[in-house]
Amino acid sequence: MPGRIAVSEQSATLWQTATLTGIRRETPHTATFRLAVPDWAGHLPGQHLLLRLTAADGYVAQRHYSIASAPDDSGHIELTLDRVPDGEVSGWFHTVARPGDTVEVRGPLSGFFAWPGDRPALLLGAGSGVVPLMSMVRHHRARGLVVPLRMLVSARSPEELIYAGELGTETTTVFTRSAPTGVPVGRMAAAHVAPLLAEQPEGGWEAYVCGSNGFAEHTSRLLVEAGQPVERIRIERFG
Repeated sequence: MPGRIAVSEQSATLWQTATLTGIRRETPHTATFRLAVPDWAGHLPGQHLLLRLTAADGYVAQRHYSIASAPDDSGHIELTLDRVPDGEVSGWFHTVARPGDTVEVRGPLSGFFAWPGDRPALLLGAGSGVVPLMSMVRHHRARGLVVPLRMLVSARSPEELIYAGELGTETTTVFTRSAPTGVPVGRMAAAHVAPLLAEQPEGGWEAYVCGSNGFAEHTSRLLVEAGQPVERIRIERFG
């Protein structure tokens, strides 16, 4: 079974200056921030970075953020951030940051949740948990990979569905609060997960789960009950 993927220690410990080059609104409370990092060493879908803001008075705030963009050689990376109430860093990005502003980043970090595109991937995310999973979807599309990939996404409503305009036939969406006419409302359930586990691709699925603690526990339980081996479930928890 594929395991942890090695991460360059040198890249993981080096702070680099990143320049904000663009802002793209995703939902009323979420936006994607494009950063130019000329010496970025590259990343694997599913990895994250550490971001550092330093105020004029020397106060420093640091946060870990998943990388939303697919790996490429453009020297740019993208982060998709929720505006968190009273969030120091997310609040700055959503209310103060403008193209040309700079921050510091260190990474990429962690190989555990990374997907190099070499195994069938079953992706399950809720809310902003879709961010590292979308990096995998974008990588799959950009490289024209034929390895099976499917994604289940949970959102409160269509208005809060991040990347709504990008989601394709590989994605099934579950709405928990409100949904378009004719679409049922409710939590992700066995009826969503079991069919994917019933017809396993060659080699079986590697499952990637990302979301809140409650979502991760609930979804992992659904996977195991449907027959997914515990050792082939990778979990990234937000919040």
